[in-house]
Amino acid sequence: MNDLFLRACRNEPTERRPVWLMRQAGRYLPEYRAVREKVDFLTLCRTPELAAEVTLQPVRRLGVDAAIIFADILLPLDAMGAGLHFAAGDGPTFDRPVRTAADVAALADPDVERELGYVFAAIGEAQRGLAALPAERSVPLIGFGGTPWTLAAYLVEGGASKHFGHLLSWSFEDPRGLAQLLRRLAEVSARYLTAQVDAGAQAIQLFDTWGGLLDAKRFRELALPALRIVVEALRDRPEWVPLIYYLNNGAHLLPELRDLPVEVLSVDWRLPLDEVRTIVGPGKVLQGNLDPTALLASPQRIEEATAELLRRGGGGGHVVNLGHGILPQTPPEHAQAFVSAVQRHALAPVG
Repeated sequence: MNDLFLRACRNEPTERRPVWLMRQAGRYLPEYRAVREKVDFLTLCRTPELAAEVTLQPVRRLGVDAAIIFADILLPLDAMGAGLHFAAGDGPTFDRPVRTAADVAALADPDVERELGYVFAAIGEAQRGLAALPAERSVPLIGFGGTPWTLAAYLVEGGASKHFGHLLSWSFEDPRGLAQLLRRLAEVSARYLTAQVDAGAQAIQLFDTWGGLLDAKRFRELALPALRIVVEALRDRPEWVPLIYYLNNGAHLLPELRDLPVEVLSVDWRLPLDEVRTIVGPGKVLQGNLDPTALLASPQRIEEATAELLRRGGGGGHVVNLGHGILPQTPPEHAQAFVSAVQRHALAPVG
């Protein structure tokens, strides 16, 4: 197996830096769109054979150094009885948003093995598919979930939002009540992500898409305690599994993350990696952080942007990635140009 990604997560010297792309299984790939023509999004998530197939598509096409299971961060909320739907063009919506203590009390406490077993089955299917590939193409499989704060952002708003008025007003008016919801989400997430590891996930990424909504003090008081519940549950295991924490639009929160017990800190493109490293210290492996819109440029410009990214990421552990998910309009050959540029030019991460 190509274990470059896992060695980089351990901050070990490697012959080159590994590369994968957030949302690498997605609409920019024609083979993914062919699958989606046959099934809707939630059916794809809930059908292990199809979820495993789209997980493997970018591995086969791009030759990335890690796979990430195809799922959605909101699936545990559906298992808790929130009534998740995906409407074409509108994104996720919930039949039963949570905005009061009574709403929190009404949430189900799911048996994750039963309610979300299709995710774990997909992980097993994907692992069998990866094992069947040539050794140099067989790569580690990443599992993932949303942080409690980011899950709450969707659940309280009832879906996507521009201003998150319900969530933020609750956080000011009744922070203890919101903390009860965050704790419930943390407990379910801890069981769900632990089960992903048991099913065969070799790393876990926590997505904090909306962590940047908070200032540093409120992040420390509101979001961080629930996040630590999840991290500590995954840490309390006999086998080592690297944890990756992805923070979007949160450069102002980096000082709060120095002591978060995760191996890899994944960041967006808004601050260069050498500046991130100065803030968080040398102990964290960094992941990222090319602006996804750079992949809409010419291959020559992608090559130049990649070289600059690699230069900025030097001086410590670095898993090369985008700063957010790949855009659906990205030409597949541009994604390939990025991956190929990294694999040609990324030297050992320490230097």
